[in-house]
This record gives sequence, structure tokens and C-alpha cells, in this order.
Amino acid sequence: MKTFRTAVLALLLSCGAAFAQQLPPLGGGVLGGFPVGATALGGSSGNVAAATAAATLTAAATGKTAYFSAFKFTSSGATAASIVICTVTGLAIGTQSYVLASVIGAVLGNQPLIVSFIPPQPASAINTNIVASCPSLGVGNTNAAMNAEGYLQ
Repeated sequence: MKTFRTAVLALLLSCGAAFAQQLPPLGGGVLGGFPVGATALGGSSGNVAAATAAATLTAAATGKTAYFSAFKFTSSGATAASIVICTVTGLAIGTQSYVLASVIGAVLGNQPLIVSFIPPQPASAINTNIVASCPSLGVGNTNAAMNAEGYLQ
């Protein structure tokens, strides 16, 4: 990895690219959107019908901390309109809550709820799972899915 980066840096410098000097030092910084040494985490509820959609980032490695970077909740409507509170729990900054309004009509789509944390937020403790969830949208709701992203470090 260092050899490739060194070659790219040398090539940029030989072309007179002043921005090459602004690259992070070798062996440090962020690689591919994650800190060096981090392991990508993802969780999904899969499709649920008239039930809670929950996605868990599992901090399964001993002595590691899960970091939460985003969630995406997509769904169809229900027989009646509803307003629910989606949450992210297990964060050091405490539980985060988001209001979602569902449309009337099981074949209609709700506006997706997409939330990103910049910078990613750590779990409240080492080896603690982070869960993004949204309760049932009600009778007639045939499709809802929660997806969560983050990393373990």
C-alpha cells in the first residue's frame, strides 16, 4: 500500500501538482471512507410488514467500539396515515429520535428517511451494539426496511 501511495505521490509531484503535498501522511488518515484498521459494519431489518424494522450494528469483537455513520428507512404506506418515531440507540451521544409520517395507501411509497452522522458517532461503550429502528406503520403496511452502516474499531 505504501509503495503504491509513494508512486502516486511521486507522479503527482513530477507533474507539478501542488495539491499532492496536501495528502495525509503515509500510514495515517482515512482509507476508503473508514479509519485505517477499521472493519465495515452493516445491518438490515430485511422487509417487514406492519412490524418494527430494526437494524443492528453488532460490536462482536472484544475490546472494539462500534461507530454509527448512517441509516436509511424506506417503506410503503398503510391503510391509515400514521406518525411514528424512529430511533437510534446505543450511542455515546444518547438516543436520537426522528419523526416519520406515513401516507394513506399500501401501494404508495413514503418519503425515505435517510440520516448521516458526520463524523460517525461511537457506541456508548466498548462492545455495545447500536440499533436503528422504526415501529410499525400500521395495518396495511406491507413493506418497510431499515438499513444501518458504520464500522468497528
